[in-house]
Amino acid sequence: MFTATVIVSVLLAGLLSWTAARKLGHRPPVVESYRRVGVPERRLNALAAILLAGAAGLLVGLWWAPVGVAAAAGTVGYFLVAVGFHLRTRELRTLPNPVAFLVLAAVATGLRLATL
Repeated sequence: MFTATVIVSVLLAGLLSWTAARKLGHRPPVVESYRRVGVPERRLNALAAILLAGAAGLLVGLWWAPVGVAAAAGTVGYFLVAVGFHLRTRELRTLPNPVAFLVLAAVATGLRLATL
């Protein structure tokens, strides 16, 4: 079970880092995508910092389980809010992205809790 925890945590940490890098780049298509769901460009750096903290927490949590649980649960919360923003603005075209992250974060949370 711990092997699955490592795989899911490392995968999610990598994806969170990639997503954070996209936000930090402020490329017009990325900025426009977030604008459509109601997130102003000035918030992208803060959101990227949250994602990077989650990624770091997932990795540190492989050695110190409480940090991993907190990071995974926090990531679930982040993506619940993201899904809510997509639904509120009816931006369904890009809704699968935060839903996929949400599912992966929920799996990471469950696995980390199961390996305590």
